[in-house]
Amino acid sequence: MHVSSTPESLTDLTRTYLELEERFGAHNYHPIPVVLNRGAGVFVWDVDGKRYFDCLSGYSAVNQGHCHPRIVAALINQASRLTLTSRAFHSDQLGEYTRYVTDYFGYDKVLPMNTGVEAVETAIKLCRRWGYQIKGIPDNQAKIIVCAGNFHGRTSTVISFSTDPESNRQFGPYAPGFVVIPYNDIPALRKALEDPNIAGFLVEPIQGEAGVVVPDEGYLQAARRLCREAGALFIADEIQTGLGRTGRFLAIEHWGIEPDMILLSKTLSGGHVPVAAVLARKWILDRVFDRMDRAVVHGLTFANNDLAMAAGIATLEVIESERLIENAARMGARLLTAFQAMALGFEMIRDVRGKGLMIGIEFGRPRSLKLQAAWSLLEAVSPGLFCQLITIPLCKQHRILAQVGGHASHTVKLLPALVISGEDCGWIENSFNEVIADSHRVPGAIWSLGRTLIEHARKAYAMKSVGH
Repeated sequence: MHVSSTPESLTDLTRTYLELEERFGAHNYHPIPVVLNRGAGVFVWDVDGKRYFDCLSGYSAVNQGHCHPRIVAALINQASRLTLTSRAFHSDQLGEYTRYVTDYFGYDKVLPMNTGVEAVETAIKLCRRWGYQIKGIPDNQAKIIVCAGNFHGRTSTVISFSTDPESNRQFGPYAPGFVVIPYNDIPALRKALEDPNIAGFLVEPIQGEAGVVVPDEGYLQAARRLCREAGALFIADEIQTGLGRTGRFLAIEHWGIEPDMILLSKTLSGGHVPVAAVLARKWILDRVFDRMDRAVVHGLTFANNDLAMAAGIATLEVIESERLIENAARMGARLLTAFQAMALGFEMIRDVRGKGLMIGIEFGRPRSLKLQAAWSLLEAVSPGLFCQLITIPLCKQHRILAQVGGHASHTVKLLPALVISGEDCGWIENSFNEVIADSHRVPGAIWSLGRTLIEHARKAYAMKSVGH
């Protein structure tokens, strides 16, 4: 079945959604009717050869741009020599990677992983072991503090402390040992740390899935100080924010903090192969791998694979040699300024926030009565549906791929590759300005699209209700 990637009418658009759901399964279904097969730099091409500007970057996994030739060359070279050995052995590539990463980040130890959620789970294990060994927490009583609005992955352990009901509904029973507090709430953290069984605090410097939520000034510094006073480890999840995304090598650098552990993934391989890492202090790992017979307490078959190691080294070299962090800071400042100016002219833009090239544009209930009526209709059907009326025309009319910040979110999130140019920024600014202006016209094409989406949602619910 051939799927048209640019439907010419709203009816065709709805039909394309249904065809994609049938072809790829509901678990892979997203409201962007595009099937991609090629990428280079900030661009991707669909099966019809049409080019799109990718403002998702694989959820920040391809910060260096799609198919960066230097990283591709490193992978080809490594694939022809050695890809994987048993964990019982070391390879020259693993040794080079370990030295490179520890020197680059300034941490004593690096534990290679495959995915971000594996890094999170590993950090939880290390943190609990630390609590038992150093704080004297009774066995099976160690707790980790996390923040509401977090996103750390979707494994069984991690969804146990997710505050997104769509991530954890009907997947219980949930793992114990987690304390959820509000983000940006120092009194709540101070209260939680009074529990002597707290082993650590896991936090995203900027919450991505919550809609690019930036911490209040002084929050992270105070949190770090409280953790140190309580003898709890401070763990920074930099899986989406790290490696230049926010205009600093690590987002935590904006606040001058050195965590006890840092979690990395996504763009650590330039998006080419699954890779992740836990950076930790030696005194933490010495409490885990403290004897020869405990060398096997943690490990993963593919964690040390040489392809990932080669990609990781090449990726870090590209970031440095092409000065991508500096570019992210410059281009991000330009885009934030442009969107903040738009907010002054459009009543449905509630807030613009972010750092570097991690930007959130939040929409909210309008003031004018005509727009309020249209907004309320959409919200009654599905909270956050309005943002689809922004992302769909961006795709269909302007060939820009963007995403909603999260489930039921009113924020459109932008994560373009760090190789973005001033010309690319102009494309983004003009396209958003036109689409947002259209959304303020009632009646108009965007609100007609809204009625189509509402009708589709009602039909889908009706079919589900009768068991089809």
